[in-house]
Amino acid sequence: MKIVVLGAGAWGTAVALSAAQHPAGHQVTLWARSATQASSMQALHENRHYLPGIALPPSLQLASGDALAACAQADLIIVATPMAALRGMLTQLQGSAAPVAWLCKGFEAAHGTHSAAGLLAHEVCAQVAPALRAGVLSGPSFALEVARNQPTALVAASEHATVRDTLVAAFHSPSVRVYANEDIVGVEVGGAVKNVLAIATGLCDGLQLGLNARAALITRGLAEMTRLGVALGARPETFMGLSGMGDLVLTATGDLSRNRRVGLLLAEGKTLQQAVESLGHVAEGVYCARTVAQRAAGLGVDMPITQAVVALLDGGMTPAQAVARLMGRGPASEQV
Repeated sequence: MKIVVLGAGAWGTAVALSAAQHPAGHQVTLWARSATQASSMQALHENRHYLPGIALPPSLQLASGDALAACAQADLIIVATPMAALRGMLTQLQGSAAPVAWLCKGFEAAHGTHSAAGLLAHEVCAQVAPALRAGVLSGPSFALEVARNQPTALVAASEHATVRDTLVAAFHSPSVRVYANEDIVGVEVGGAVKNVLAIATGLCDGLQLGLNARAALITRGLAEMTRLGVALGARPETFMGLSGMGDLVLTATGDLSRNRRVGLLLAEGKTLQQAVESLGHVAEGVYCARTVAQRAAGLGVDMPITQAVVALLDGGMTPAQAVARLMGRGPASEQV
C-alpha cells in the first residue's frame, strides 16, 4: 500500500514510522510543510525537533513542496496537521480518489463564515470536500510511544467501510491494534473534549488536591463528554471505549500529555502564554476549549468543568477560584 502522511510533527512522524515498519511492507512518504525541516530529517535520519533520538527507517521517503504531487497514486492519505490547518488541507484534497483520514483532535475555532459554534473535523470535511471518502484515526496514543513500537490501540472511525478497512490494513500490526468504529461523531467528540479535561486534571494535580479529586474530575469529565456527544448524535457506548474513556485517562494522567502539562504550569502560577510557549508543541485543548463550551451552550448541554477551564484560560478566574466554583455547585443526580 502506498501511504502519504501530510505533516511532519510528532504524531505525523510517529504514524509514518509505524506504517513504514509494517510487516506488509507499505511504501510510506512523510511530507513536511517546511523544505528546511524535510532536508534536516533527510540529513539527520531523525525528526530532531519533534522526536529526537528516534531513527527514521531508510524505507521512509521524505518530501516537501507540492502536497498534491506527493499524494499522486496514493492508496491512503493521512492528514497530520493541527486542527487549524485541516480546512485548508482538505480543500486541496477534495478531488482525491484515495481514502483520506485525519489525526487531529479538536473543534475548529468558530468563524462567522464557517460556523458560529465551530465544527468537528468531519463537519469541516462535509463543508469543503463532501465527496471525499474520509475518516479519523484516533484513540489513546502518545507519539513517542508509537514511534518506539510500544503497544498501542487505536480507533479507525468513518461512515465508509472502505475507509475503516483501509486504515486497519495500513496500521494494524504486532505493536498497534486498530479497531473499526462507525461512530465518527463519538470518536471525534472524545478526542476533542479529553484535551480540555486534561488541562483541568493537570490543574487539579498541580494544586495537590489529591487522588480523590482527580478520580472525581475524570469521571465527571467523562459524563460531560458523553452528554455533548449524545447531543451531537453520537452513541453513548463509544465514550466507554478507546476514544472516550481510554483517551481521557491517558491524556489526563500521562506525563507525556501536553494538555495536562498546561494545567500543571497554570497551577504553578505561570501565565497561559508562558505555559504554551514552554511546550514547543501545540496543545489542542487550549485552542478548542472555548469552542467546546460554545457548541455545548448552543445545544443546551451543561459542561461545568469545561466552562471553568475556559474561564481560567481567559483569565476570568484563578486556579483556586476555578476549584471553588466546581465544588460550590449544588447537589445533583449522578445521572444528570
